[in-house]
Amino acid sequence: MIIDVLQRQQYLRQIWEKLAKMGKTTPDVIFVFGFRTHFGGGKTTGFGTIHDSLDNVKENEPKHRLAKHSLYKKKKTSRKQ
Repeated sequence: MIIDVLQRQQYLRQIWEKLAKMGKTTPDVIFVFGFRTHFGGGKTTGFGTIHDSLDNVKENEPKHRLAKHSLYKKKKTSRKQ
């Protein structure tokens, strides 16, 4: 779904909570990403996905978005020298 945010300084957690109320679900299965501010700064547009369950989230979302929600831990490896 495409999300338009008209208010400045609206944080992602607030957007998750509003989408959770609209979708009648919990914020942990909602992912928003790709926000771009329009020229002049009055409007921001981004993308969002609402999943059915956490299992569905872990199957379909990429690892970098899962890490943002603390659902995936990236392995630390030593640098090659």
